[in-house]
Amino acid sequence: MRGVRFNIHDVILHADAIHRGGGQIIPTARRVFYACVLTAGPRLLEPVYLVEIQCPENAVGGIYGVLNRRHGHVFEESQIAGTPIFVVKAYLPVNESFGFTADLRSNTSGQAFPQCVFNHWQILPGDPLDSSTKPYQVVMETRKRKGLKEGVSSLDNYMDKL
Repeated sequence: MRGVRFNIHDVILHADAIHRGGGQIIPTARRVFYACVLTAGPRLLEPVYLVEIQCPENAVGGIYGVLNRRHGHVFEESQIAGTPIFVVKAYLPVNESFGFTADLRSNTSGQAFPQCVFNHWQILPGDPLDSSTKPYQVVMETRKRKGLKEGVSSLDNYMDKL
């Protein structure tokens, strides 16, 4: 989570010190914070590479095709002065980058040479709590990989225990 702050406005603690330990406070706070996150409209961020590709002019079309298939976004294309070499700069989601070099080489007859460097994070469009969106699929795959229960716990499940 990034850029998250919880403002606690009021807390009533038990008068007896024995009932104010972490064992009593932490589980309750965890449920409250989880409920706050669910009601705040959470979004997923995905990492994005800056890709710089060098190639001859006749391979530029193949580069655009590969980047379009992989949800890449070209933002600059320039020619190196005095040479037939073009430099194409694009943003490519890291999740789409697996096998990118091989795909690029096969579509440009081995003439394109990419370099990928992490550049920024961007919001993955869609609600991770809506089962018809890509972020929801990412959440479910992650929960399955980590051995967690299928589906996101409902807000009612946490509010009943408060």
